Amino acid sequence: MLKVFVYGTLKPSGKYYKIYCQGKTINEVKCWTKGKLYDLPLGYPAMTEGEEKVYGYLLSFASFKHLSNLDKLEGYTGIDNSPLNEYERRKITVYNDDNQPIDEAWCYFMKDSAIASLNGVFLPSGWWEFKRAKEKLRIEN
Repeated sequence: MLKVFVYGTLKPSGKYYKIYCQGKTINEVKCWTKGKLYDLPLGYPAMTEGEEKVYGYLLSFASFKHLSNLDKLEGYTGIDNSPLNEYERRKITVYNDDNQPIDEAWCYFMKDSAIASLNGVFLPSGWWEFKRAKEKLRIEN
């Protein structure tokens, strides 16, 4: 079984959820993990390692075959630390509302230097929402 922690456009109701996840998951659980969450001006978030809570969903897929599509979306070549990677993929622990570990899952991380170069804005709430006004401005320009 494939388990992935998502915190952005792959969350239920996210921009890419219907394409990559809807009808493919066998379970979806709201949860959190440790890290630092950033809003990027590109219309999606990024996460780095850290000790803050980052909220999202644990998505369970019946097959690992979906991982290659997720890797492509996230710009991960399958080779750790490749200069071609936008994100790196690694295993993390996810927690429930009672702060108890519930599972391990794959998660996509961005390097601090990449977030800084993209002018990422730290989200102390640990929750990312798509900002339609930002997307509208990007489309109009």
